[in-house]
Amino acid sequence: MAHYAILDEDNIVLEVITGIDETEDAPEGHDDWESFYSSVKGGKTVKRTSYNTLLGEHSDGKIPFRGNYAGIGYHYLPDDDIFLVPPPYDYFVADVDNFVYIPPVEKPDDGKNYVWDDDEYQADDTQGWVVIEEPEE
Repeated sequence: MAHYAILDEDNIVLEVITGIDETEDAPEGHDDWESFYSSVKGGKTVKRTSYNTLLGEHSDGKIPFRGNYAGIGYHYLPDDDIFLVPPPYDYFVADVDNFVYIPPVEKPDDGKNYVWDDDEYQADDTQGWVVIEEPEE
């Protein structure tokens, strides 16, 4: 059994289906199962996805596939051939090495605990990270 992500024209996952294992021969007229399922889904782009892959790691120690298991709303990045969870904000940037979207400003490395605060972010400055205050004992 294999899983396949059906994509819209913007490479956003619309649906994930369970299909025939990619080791089985595709039907005549199709080079692979992605092509076959594309024909079934009205010509939409179809990409295989690995149920056991998360953040570039395979849960069974096998070779990870396409960064993350695709889910509805996930983004497919064709240049990198990976799936990413949708960013929490449109201005977050893809970190293709770690298979996630990240804030556009690097988190301070001063030993304090921070959280990203969208209300504090302005595209033309370096704000956005807010110190998490430790509760008083």
